[in-house]
Amino acid sequence: MEKSKQLRKGMTPEELHLWYLLRGRRFYGFKFRRQMPIGSYIVDFACFEARLIVELDGGQHDDNHEYDLRRTAFLNASGWRVIRFWNNEFRTNEEGVLGAILDGLNRLVPSPQPSPKGRGS
Repeated sequence: MEKSKQLRKGMTPEELHLWYLLRGRRFYGFKFRRQMPIGSYIVDFACFEARLIVELDGGQHDDNHEYDLRRTAFLNASGWRVIRFWNNEFRTNEEGVLGAILDGLNRLVPSPQPSPKGRGS
């Protein structure tokens, strides 16, 4: 838990901006948590309702490719879907990144279907 607190204090500008957009159910009513421990890993942003993890990666992830693959495999095996974006991708295409996050959320959370009673009754 202490590591999560440290990471929350040391968020990148991109992470802080994305957190501003996701927090408090601002993003289409979905609840996100930041710097959440899941197993022995800490993820950037997690939506428990949709079992979706959003990661914003900086340049350090170029050097940690194998670690990231093991981490993602563990999270997937634990029932989570992980989507990753580079910090510069978020900076230059914020709308596209937010659209991809929304697509990921909508794919994982069933949308309400109209009641069959509503037809012809």
